[in-house]
Amino acid sequence: MPTGGSDHYDDQNVFARILRGEIPCKKVYEDEFALAFHDINPQAPVHVLVIPKGRYISFADFTQQASEKEIAGFFRAAGAAAKALGLEPDGYRILSNVGHHAHQEVPHFHLHIFGGRPLGPMLARR
Repeated sequence: MPTGGSDHYDDQNVFARILRGEIPCKKVYEDEFALAFHDINPQAPVHVLVIPKGRYISFADFTQQASEKEIAGFFRAAGAAAKALGLEPDGYRILSNVGHHAHQEVPHFHLHIFGGRPLGPMLARR
């Protein structure tokens, strides 16, 4: 399992605990780089989280600290998860919240994959 990432990483965050098997998850896909599993509070008919196996706090941390192999492997895993979920024909949305303003709730980099219905516009216009 990759071990790189930030020195400020919290090893007790919920995703770290899922990776260690301390908290169960409903797995969709797993390989050496990533784990994809169903969100426990889905915001769409299909709502899956994809997390890298390394210790990365955010997208910024991941893209700055992960190896090229980890980055490629992670994004291939996200694509494999979307395909395994049968989302390719109708489409899906991928989202990553980074930091306080974006409402990142867990300090472990993750992607959300949403699908299963028309999702509407990305953000409400103001």
